Amino acid sequence: MIDVAVIVEAPWPEGAWEELGERCVGVALARTAQAGWTASDATIEVAIRLASDDAVQVLNRQYRGKDRPTNVLSFPMVQPDLLDTVTQNSDDGEVLLGDIVLAHGVCAREADERGIELMDHAAHLIVHGCLHLLGYDHQGDAEAEAMEAIEREALASIGLHDPYPVTED
Repeated sequence: MIDVAVIVEAPWPEGAWEELGERCVGVALARTAQAGWTASDATIEVAIRLASDDAVQVLNRQYRGKDRPTNVLSFPMVQPDLLDTVTQNSDDGEVLLGDIVLAHGVCAREADERGIELMDHAAHLIVHGCLHLLGYDHQGDAEAEAMEAIEREALASIGLHDPYPVTED
């Protein structure tokens, strides 16, 4: 089972954020090595905070040493080397996977630049953030390609755009 808690802060608009969060976390999990988690006895918990650029800038400065807002931050609660066995070792049947934080202004600007709805772009960033919680990264080309492929598949499965369209130079 997946339990997603969404905290919506100003200036994010009201919307079906809980439902979107659950769908996005679910499709991200379904396309990874942790796909069996949704059928396990454990409850996978993820918190999503829709925050202001200022709040994300503080977190980005504090945890990454970068004094600017970014579109999404992920804070994993499980070490990557423990992901394969964490549901088997859960004392209370709950796995706190981690937190995902999105910055409104950055996300809104990116959505506008791409000509897509804010909620659709947020969906991509929630999937992206969830993959970071699961230990995926995009530091090298091979890692980036693998992560982007999962994101494309996950978003396509819920009828959303390809976040990495190939463009002609």
